[in-house]
Amino acid sequence: MKSPLKAVVALAAAGALVLSAGCTARSDTPADDVSTEANTGTETAEFTVAFVPKLQGIPYFEAMNTGGQAAEADIPGLTWLYQGPTEADPAKQADIVRSLIQQKVDVLIVAPNDPDSLAPVLEEAKAAGIKVATADTDAPNSVRDVFVNQATAEGLGTTIAETLATAMGGSGTAAIVSCGETAENLNSWIAVEEATFASQYPDIKLLPTVYAGEDQAKATEMATDLMNANPDLTGLIGQCTTSAPGVAQAVKDAGKIGTVFTTGLGTPQAMLPYLEDGSSSGSVLWDVEGLGYLAAWAGAQLYYGNSFEATQTVGDLQGVTWDAATKTLLLGPPTVFTKDNAAQYDY
Repeated sequence: MKSPLKAVVALAAAGALVLSAGCTARSDTPADDVSTEANTGTETAEFTVAFVPKLQGIPYFEAMNTGGQAAEADIPGLTWLYQGPTEADPAKQADIVRSLIQQKVDVLIVAPNDPDSLAPVLEEAKAAGIKVATADTDAPNSVRDVFVNQATAEGLGTTIAETLATAMGGSGTAAIVSCGETAENLNSWIAVEEATFASQYPDIKLLPTVYAGEDQAKATEMATDLMNANPDLTGLIGQCTTSAPGVAQAVKDAGKIGTVFTTGLGTPQAMLPYLEDGSSSGSVLWDVEGLGYLAAWAGAQLYYGNSFEATQTVGDLQGVTWDAATKTLLLGPPTVFTKDNAAQYDY
């Protein structure tokens, strides 16, 4: 996102809310001009949308929080609450979710570290009358009403694999340094990457995936160990926003820029130095602030009991789609950040 988000929100009467809000570089409509007519025609409902990330304090989820805060400023009555664990611990995340249930928030949105272990806690939330959603990472076997998805597994996995394969010249040995072993989104992307290498790049040998948690220093250490144990290694994927800079740092520290190539999922500012010095050949991601805004917007829709359209425009987020069968709201296709465009983003 290049600048703070602003949007226009319209609230309709008779039990329905029509929101058109999202990420824009600027808006010609001041926030004070937003219609705030509620069901009674006299008041705006006050409601809380709580977002629990996998890990609080890393650039990725802080950028999502920025998007949610912008929605809070734009959507009448919305209070955005952001609270997550300081380490990627499923048990600690579950404790935070239970605390929010006790606080009686109206909508709960979670990016689960462990979807299966969190599913019973989400059921507790729903039983308490709280609307439940996931964002960034899904818990497909839970009671969640909506999954706010950043991009399809097919789109992300294919783009990451192709970006690395191109840098490697279509042959060599590669490895994936992922984060949480139980993260549903990461594992779905890895499955696509493995299938892409197997079907389209048979001359690339893919080693078994290793897991660094949400720890950049550990990702650097694991990538270093992989290079030392496999002298023929020429490609590394950092599967999340902490391991992507971690593997690039390992290549830089080893003096193997131009010999070992890396790619992965990293925020533009975190990856910019590595893109500029060549230790990363491309960072695949999406509009993270836009994802946070979309999550907050979806939370408002859930609160008011609205349905989603098959395709909708949310501010400047065009082509946001809704799959009723999987209850998935899709932000859009991924973006490949390079040394030429990463500096345009402020997160």
